[in-house]
Amino acid sequence: MAQKPGIPKGTRDFSPSEVAKRQYIMSAIKHHFETFGFQPIETPSFENSETLMGKYGEEGDRLIFKILNSGNFFFDKNKIELPQSLEELRVNSSETINKEQLIELNKFTSRISEKALRYDLTVPFARYVVQHQNEIEFPFKRYQIQPVWRADRPQKGRFREFFQCDADVVGSTSLWQEVELVQLYDSVFTTLGLKGAVIKINNRKILSGIAEVIGAKDKLIDFTVALDKLDKVGEDGVKKEMLEKGITEEALVKVQPLFNFTGSINEKLEKLTELLASSEEGLKGVEELRFICDNVTEIGLGESILDLDVTLARGLNYYTGAIFEVNAPKEVAMGSIGGGGRYDDLTGIFGLKNMSGVGISFGLDRIYLVLEELNLFPDTVTEATKVLFVNFGNKEALYCMKAIVKLRQAGIKAELYPDAAKMAKQFQHADKRGIPFTVLCGDEEISTATFKIKNLSSGEQESVSLEALVEKLK
Repeated sequence: MAQKPGIPKGTRDFSPSEVAKRQYIMSAIKHHFETFGFQPIETPSFENSETLMGKYGEEGDRLIFKILNSGNFFFDKNKIELPQSLEELRVNSSETINKEQLIELNKFTSRISEKALRYDLTVPFARYVVQHQNEIEFPFKRYQIQPVWRADRPQKGRFREFFQCDADVVGSTSLWQEVELVQLYDSVFTTLGLKGAVIKINNRKILSGIAEVIGAKDKLIDFTVALDKLDKVGEDGVKKEMLEKGITEEALVKVQPLFNFTGSINEKLEKLTELLASSEEGLKGVEELRFICDNVTEIGLGESILDLDVTLARGLNYYTGAIFEVNAPKEVAMGSIGGGGRYDDLTGIFGLKNMSGVGISFGLDRIYLVLEELNLFPDTVTEATKVLFVNFGNKEALYCMKAIVKLRQAGIKAELYPDAAKMAKQFQHADKRGIPFTVLCGDEEISTATFKIKNLSSGEQESVSLEALVEKLK
């Protein structure tokens, strides 16, 4: 018996209706990317390993899918001989790999794998900018909607292959870019009918300033990682973690106002100004946020809500200014559906210094789940064929095909059932596919140049001319 086929863990097949819904979301995102002046680029699905490795930290490097060299490479046994230390480890696989063996393993891997699947769209974009810097007009506004791959442990909402939808501007430090990105988020969500999405904003300089004024500047990451968990573990849980990380009781007293940080955006900015009075960097962050929030408020938003969240601390290893995260409406239990921020030296990893940028990303899969839960997909999204012509034989089929050509030219999705099967089977086919109309053409219709159209929902049918058929189906 043949083995039942399957797909790799962490990947998915998508049905026609699922693809239609995903394309509906991507189409809305793409439309607004372009109306905001972003230009599309595409980069290869795989890059040279050296482009990706070392750019995501040790944890990220482990999640990069490496591609084995192909061709005649493996016929040359001298090229693939295992170093002695790794051969010993392979024989006695129960041993834990040590640092020396890890170094040997990395060297060996680099010899047998010179390419890797892209982990995200950001590093390939940085590579693109550096490689094409003499052809690009800066500031450069680009968008990408492409799949990425991560050798992660599959679980609900986490896949090994998924799409990212990114928009970035490089070559400008203007805060008007951040203002526009908030507007971009809102425009997409308004088009999708998603009311009440919360666009949260913070600033890396504010977090650095808070750490400075409480005397924990050397523990910035520990401090912010703990603070970021406030909505999950509560005030006591955050304080417990901070103490465990070596942050003092005195520092916790100073940071106490953050645990009940409520009010309007302006009220929060005033509280931060007072808290960060002794930190030049912190006050700089406050002013940047004030500029962004004041102008967004002045311009106005559609269906989204802007909120200042001082606990927001994503991407601190590379964000240097504004930080964004978007939460789904409160009716849906879902994590973030988007995020991004300002980075001052993304291209520095490839030798091009002082190239500031800012970007955001949309979480396609999570947005899909939110729209599904809130029943926000229009019925027309999954509407496929509008009319099925019943096949009675070759003479009738030819008559139908001439009409089908006219319908398709008018933009109407029409098709002929391929076989002259029993009529019940053809109607059943239309019903299962959700096709709303059928057309029947026999000798009488051919002789009178008419078409008998039937509404499968109501059961009503009538004979009409070709012109009337086109108008009816429009």
